Amino acid sequence: MDEERGRHRIGLYPGTFDPVTHGHIDIIRRACSLVDRLVIGVAINRDKGPLFDLDERVEMIRSEVVPIGAPMGTEIVVHPFENLLIQCARDVRANVIIRGLRAVADFEYEFQMVGMNRSLDNTVETVFLMADAKNQAIASKLVKEIARLGGDVSKFVTPAVDKALKDRLAG
Repeated sequence: MDEERGRHRIGLYPGTFDPVTHGHIDIIRRACSLVDRLVIGVAINRDKGPLFDLDERVEMIRSEVVPIGAPMGTEIVVHPFENLLIQCARDVRANVIIRGLRAVADFEYEFQMVGMNRSLDNTVETVFLMADAKNQAIASKLVKEIARLGGDVSKFVTPAVDKALKDRLAG
């Protein structure tokens, strides 16, 4: 690691964040202790058919997580991307990719991704953070499904995200 990179650690935490959950926020809060600057990469993934469009997801993330970094001395920025994850890491000059793991099932996919990313650029490390036990079952896909069926998702998301889900699904 060169001297400059050692002094300024930049992490990239990618995801679709459709919507952002307490699990995402937990990983972001913990990642702040590892890096000086944390870039939240909001993926444009047309194949997933997001409930919220890109601008909505970016604003949701920005309002929920940017304030988390200040008390920890970590700058948090939100960056939409549609290219390869490793290219996004290069674009934002990240030297580490942060990934959250909820369960063993996540590991196999993530393991393959790390291998591919390392073969594309071996200067970018990947760090896995295990989800807190209380957040291990939370998945955006399940939160959306529960909300669509009229269930209460308030324990999985912040009040602002809960309201956004209700507003979106009411119409």
